[in-house]
Amino acid sequence: MQFTQDDRLVFIGDSVTDTGRDREDPASLGAGYVRLIAEALPASATVVNKGVNGHRVQDLEARWARDVLGLAPTVVTVLIGINDTWRRYDQGLHSPVPEFEASLDRVLAVTEKRCALFVMTPFLLPTGPEQEAWLEDLGPRIEAVLRAATAHGATIVRTDLAMLRAAEAHGAAALAPDGVHPSALGHRVLADAWLTAAGVRVPSP
Repeated sequence: MQFTQDDRLVFIGDSVTDTGRDREDPASLGAGYVRLIAEALPASATVVNKGVNGHRVQDLEARWARDVLGLAPTVVTVLIGINDTWRRYDQGLHSPVPEFEASLDRVLAVTEKRCALFVMTPFLLPTGPEQEAWLEDLGPRIEAVLRAATAHGATIVRTDLAMLRAAEAHGAAALAPDGVHPSALGHRVLADAWLTAAGVRVPSP
């Protein structure tokens, strides 16, 4: 995929996308994979980070018109799902997979004819038995993300598989110390997975 000065790329998701961006500065990209992707793209392309810590898919749907469609993007990337799983186990807030999938399906449906879509799969690198139990919920959720992405012609970025492969080489703790939030190396893996899916040459280490 070729990117030019006419492109506006919007990335939306939770804390994995947010990574400490300055909400008062529209140009702030945070310290994670979105910044790394922006650095690998032509400087003329506009990159916008709309990640918000703690958000689940229903939160994204509630702000989609403002934070995505209102920006008239040419490319939209969404990464969501881990909090829909996490909140079940730490707060007892259930996000049934069928409802999760329906919400994601709706936002992709209103976007697919306006711009190119990229959908990144949620991931987890369990730190112990407690997080291992989360996979029972996250596995079906990943499948739901894949179905919705496929139904709307999105480019799928298998970040779950990329992180697992990297963990085999570096160890899970080196990629995401708490199992969820990537380290600098973890964000590099996410960025490289997106760039590869987009057909952009991955920068040499």
